[in-house]
Amino acid sequence: MRKSLSARNVKPVSLRMGSREPKAVLWQASRSRPGQSLSTIEVCQLFDISKATLYRWEREGLISMPSRDWRNWRLYTSTNISELKTLIRRRVAH
Repeated sequence: MRKSLSARNVKPVSLRMGSREPKAVLWQASRSRPGQSLSTIEVCQLFDISKATLYRWEREGLISMPSRDWRNWRLYTSTNISELKTLIRRRVAH
């Protein structure tokens, strides 16, 4: 059985996007477990986005394609997570 998000050492990260921009709260997976991958659902919950949005960003090339496991399910690495954080920061700033 998969561990819940709280059991994976997930901690909030606060980002301020200027004085006129609303404060955005994003989540960052802890780096204490190197090589740890997140599933699609976990990534969507971390960033509060839908699977359709995540898949569209992949299709459009805004983030790199994640690796896949033996079941062909997407596995998001720390590289994918940092790309998503950058993309969301840019979108919030505009």
